[in-house]
Amino acid sequence: MQEAYRPFYSHNLGHDVEMLVFGDLGYPIVLFPTSMGRYYEAKDFKLLEAVQWFADTHKFKFYCIDGVDRHTWYGKHLHPAERVQNHIRYDQMVSQELVPMLQQECHVDKIGVAGCSFGGYHAMNFAFRHPDQVAHLLTMGAAFDIRQFLDGYYDENVYYNNPPDFMPNAENEHFHRMNIVLGTAEHDFCKGSNFQMSDILHRKGIRHWLDVDPFGTHDWPVWREMFPRYLSQL
Repeated sequence: MQEAYRPFYSHNLGHDVEMLVFGDLGYPIVLFPTSMGRYYEAKDFKLLEAVQWFADTHKFKFYCIDGVDRHTWYGKHLHPAERVQNHIRYDQMVSQELVPMLQQECHVDKIGVAGCSFGGYHAMNFAFRHPDQVAHLLTMGAAFDIRQFLDGYYDENVYYNNPPDFMPNAENEHFHRMNIVLGTAEHDFCKGSNFQMSDILHRKGIRHWLDVDPFGTHDWPVWREMFPRYLSQL
């Protein structure tokens, strides 16, 4: 599987963003890291090894983007309002800089996004904030309510970055064109969040797949089994 280190400068963030790219051709999938994870995490935990066939056969090209959680949701040294603003700049980096790059590079109108655990939050929040840019959303072992990180602070920016809050009122035709997978496991402590989000989507008539592994927990071996299974359905 071809691998390339591809950092790029972000005007929204004001610094370089590190990224690993796996595969040389194929439909683009942006893979977000877990809590405070780095761009090489998916490689280290062999998630990319589990989907190597899809890269080698030019079906998908995987873009493992770096995270900024230390300055956003996990940045306890910052006021919650500043944490949210930093996340908004990260969201703008993906929407205004990374996605146009991938649209041009891969000749697509929309991309796919995916993530395990907290990376699943990032994938969902981005997809539902920018449904015109995302065709496929794959989450594995994720929770989606961000309020637990903000010490009781709440404002409009929190609302619009918290899918359980903004999705019940959101309307966009692109929601109904998106392939959405909520992957969880019977013994995953995030299971309830997936059932909650599935209920919200059901109420809105948004097609999706809630997949519950009957034996799994919140861990990489489960996600390594899920990811290729979900990609095979696209």
